[in-house]
Amino acid sequence: MSRTLSRRLLLAAGLAAPALISARSARATEEVDVELVLAVDVSRSVDAQEMEMQMSGYAAAFRDPRLAEGIAGGPLGAIAVTLFVWSDWNIQHTLVPWMRLDGAAACARFAAAVDAASRETYLYTSISGAIDYAARQFGTRYSGLRQVVDISGDGVNNSGRPLAQAREEALAKGIVLNGLAVLDQTPQPSALLAGLPPVDEYYRDQVIGGPGAFLMVAEGYESFSGAVRRKIIREIATAPGPRVERAYA
Repeated sequence: MSRTLSRRLLLAAGLAAPALISARSARATEEVDVELVLAVDVSRSVDAQEMEMQMSGYAAAFRDPRLAEGIAGGPLGAIAVTLFVWSDWNIQHTLVPWMRLDGAAACARFAAAVDAASRETYLYTSISGAIDYAARQFGTRYSGLRQVVDISGDGVNNSGRPLAQAREEALAKGIVLNGLAVLDQTPQPSALLAGLPPVDEYYRDQVIGGPGAFLMVAEGYESFSGAVRRKIIREIATAPGPRVERAYA
């Protein structure tokens, strides 16, 4: 190859690089009404049946036509959603990467991705680890007018750094932390002996936070599907409501 040709190729590559960087930056900052991170508890207190109830509940929520209507009512008419599961301080697995939802068809694709995702269970409960992981997901592909983490779980933080530290750092970044607390109808004897606070009170007082933050309480996993549907519709539509809501089977 001649030196002249080589110089021309290098020059062309140099000119193209800024354009590629600009295109990637544009994709990474595509604006949406909400960046919503769904953080799903898969610690040992969640058995296989309860895990399935959680995942099928999320899938059903995104098939609800009211959710697509809520999205359409936003200023931009689009949101971005991702879902990951969490347990120990070092265990967070993204099962559904960021997807842009702008109507019923896109919502159905997200629901199908949740249906197809693996079902996993682990050991401990690190809400702090889940918050830290969720906070790192924002701004990686989309730029939301609001950034919301939806944390579902049925236990207190028992792994990783103090929950208060992770919560404080997330709130300082403008992230809203909403909760979906599942009340186990047959709590573990160890939890009773340890004198741990009820999960709904724990999530209300120590997990949720930020402007308009709220807690949805599912009275048992049988009510999870209805609870998550109501919760996500409220998050998308920014509908006013009580700080704590309850869903029953």
